Amino acid sequence: MTQQEPASEQSPAAGRAEQGGELPLLLTVQLPDGARFPVRALRREKASPGPAPAVLILPAMGTPARYYRAFAHQLHAEGLTALTVDLRGQGESTPRVTDAAAVEHGYGTIVEHDLVAVVDAIRAELGPEPPLFLLGHSLGGQLGLVHAALGIGRGVDGVALVASGSVWFRAYGRLRGPLLLLGQLFAAAASTLLGRWPGVRLGFGGNQPKGVMRDWARQGRTGRYSATGSSRDYEAALRTLDLPVLAVSVEGDTWAPAPALDHLVGKVPGARVTRIRYSGQEAGGRLDHFAWTRAGGALAKRVAAWAGPGGS
Repeated sequence: MTQQEPASEQSPAAGRAEQGGELPLLLTVQLPDGARFPVRALRREKASPGPAPAVLILPAMGTPARYYRAFAHQLHAEGLTALTVDLRGQGESTPRVTDAAAVEHGYGTIVEHDLVAVVDAIRAELGPEPPLFLLGHSLGGQLGLVHAALGIGRGVDGVALVASGSVWFRAYGRLRGPLLLLGQLFAAAASTLLGRWPGVRLGFGGNQPKGVMRDWARQGRTGRYSATGSSRDYEAALRTLDLPVLAVSVEGDTWAPAPALDHLVGKVPGARVTRIRYSGQEAGGRLDHFAWTRAGGALAKRVAAWAGPGGS
């Protein structure tokens, strides 16, 4: 069973509404293996018509949830309940990847256990009426889409992919693709040899358990999503997904170019996909794989329109 722990006291930042300020702690989810996931939120009780939709932001690989605070405030300003949570071992979540006692994990733990527990806890806290959407950046988008497709737990009402895409090397062209593949093979081998991926030291992906890097590299090599030790067929599940999907390509994003997003979205032929391109002109500033989070006001309006009544 999953233990849901409501916040025992108001966050020191709960009274601050300034752009980019810390989000109040909504609850902490604890799993049977001891992993803990603080969920932070800016709540909206009502929208017109009906309850305010909720959007849970899932971070990119090695990126802490606090990185998305400004964008969460922008989503909230557009009438949404905005929530953030760290992926296992990152940011505020525990155990840390650098903890010698940390349990090894990969994609399967995240999509079949962690996200199930977090989504169920949020559903219980917000009640049955507000629709709940996942908004995933990069790896967060990939894993959010797989989780939604598996249909485990209370489920979600749709998935937004922002600066996200498959890391299949063939989606990156004849020049970049082979280099990406070499990097993926190196990451898998180094993680196996060292016991974990020292991404902070190497400048890519943050510190990660070897299981995550092996699963990431396998998907990059084969183009198929799977998880070591899982009996579930992720690719078959993706083919059956029939939820709304918002697929956002970002101008200047070389880490998740349009062909990579095409490959990812192509895995969900039954989904109701809305494709948009977020440009620097619309954002009012230069964009890349991460810069959109600091210039996300116009994108927040697009997400709110998609998540609202009649939008998705």
